[in-house]
Amino acid sequence: MDQEETRAKPALAAREVAKAFDGRQALDGIDFEVGAGEVVALIGPNGAGKTTLLSILAGISEPDSGKVEGDGVAWVPQQAALYRRLSVRENLMLFARLQHEAGQTDEDPQAMVDRMLELTGLTERADDQVGTLSGGNQQRINIAVGLMAGPSVLLLDEPSVGLDPAQRERLWGFILGLVGTGTAVAFSTHDIQEAERYAERISVVAEGERIFNGTADDLRREVESGGVGDLETSFLAFLRKHGH
Repeated sequence: MDQEETRAKPALAAREVAKAFDGRQALDGIDFEVGAGEVVALIGPNGAGKTTLLSILAGISEPDSGKVEGDGVAWVPQQAALYRRLSVRENLMLFARLQHEAGQTDEDPQAMVDRMLELTGLTERADDQVGTLSGGNQQRINIAVGLMAGPSVLLLDEPSVGLDPAQRERLWGFILGLVGTGTAVAFSTHDIQEAERYAERISVVAEGERIFNGTADDLRREVESGGVGDLETSFLAFLRKHGH
């Protein structure tokens, strides 16, 4: 049973959103919400519709039906959109100028770059080529590009894929620091432990539908009375219970 939403007005919401590709229903009337300063994880099997939903929430893709409510959204795809042979500073300056010229921000590009270097903790690496940085630091820069226009909602598609545990921990320290200032975060992941550790709420998506919305403990209780077992085991049992 879905948990009742506690946020009076979500920072971002999808209502009965549907999307099909070549006759295949990727999303089938799905609802999704994230509140200000909230962290929500999207989990589900491959091909469940997670990335499609995030891209619609970000305004990258248009739904066939339904609507999205909310603005000030930043989209950070799984693959870092960075130029590996340019320095950290040069990458940030390039995107800062693009956003400034597009009218997405009135902030001076140089001031924006300095702010992002401080935010990411990479000031001392500013002149290093991006290709020489660890995957975790490259992902920090990737997220910083999304933050340049001061979004209220950050959408992350598999943000820690390919990172070792230490890099993942540092990346999430950075992300949670943003949450502490009121930024809402919604992220997709196949790492069930990551979802449990960092998300306040979990949404399970399967075959284009949201089939669960609640806390990790709520998900456990869906398949066992005690609600204290391994979440990945409970998640797989939940999918089987619902025919996925």
